[in-house]
Amino acid sequence: MFFEIKDLNVHYGAIHALKNVSLQVNEGEIVTLIGSNGAGKTSTLRTISGLVPKSSGTIEFMDKPIENTKATDIVKMGISHVPEGRRIFSDMTVLENLEMGAYLRNDKDGIKEDILDIYNKFPRLKERKSQLAGTLSGGEQQMLAISRALMSKPKFLLLDEPSMGLAPVIVQDIFKLIKQINEEGTTIFLVEQNANMALSISNRAYILETGEVVMSGNAGELLESDDVKKAYLGG
Repeated sequence: MFFEIKDLNVHYGAIHALKNVSLQVNEGEIVTLIGSNGAGKTSTLRTISGLVPKSSGTIEFMDKPIENTKATDIVKMGISHVPEGRRIFSDMTVLENLEMGAYLRNDKDGIKEDILDIYNKFPRLKERKSQLAGTLSGGEQQMLAISRALMSKPKFLLLDEPSMGLAPVIVQDIFKLIKQINEEGTTIFLVEQNANMALSISNRAYILETGEVVMSGNAGELLESDDVKKAYLGG
């Protein structure tokens, strides 16, 4: 199995944030986790990345348990996380942000090649490579955050609310990019409040409510579900 969580529980003090969460992601898929604010979506990603300790349960990546692994070692294993709110290094240039994404790599020529590849994908980042990242627009910052994560050459990319706060036309661009990254061979686990867009590009989805998985299935079928429409799609 490429990636699997079994019976994951997470507590913040007395708050039981994740309750027996189980889910799977197969290699090559885009899988979406949808749910309202406070459902536990970000906690799920942060626990996978080793940023939040679990109370119980298992997390396996490529058949290896990773739930007690340090965050830097998880990146080394091939999991990269684009956090909610982008979290770029605003006082560093675009180029320096990209170089930071490759900090675990030693292949200088490969790093240069990958930066050029990103500039081909995002001509706007190339135009602004010497500009401080904090001066970019929201959409450009999101492109940079995703590009920085790609610099570690991940097999598995975690995306937390990539469309948050962006204009609808930019959201379209970001989702096209996510689809392209997936088609180029990276498996994606997507947390997203824009359920319509997320389900439209995903293979499968899980729905999280107050820390519990309440529904899962084929993304197309969930898009058509009356319950999902009422709760998440404004239907």
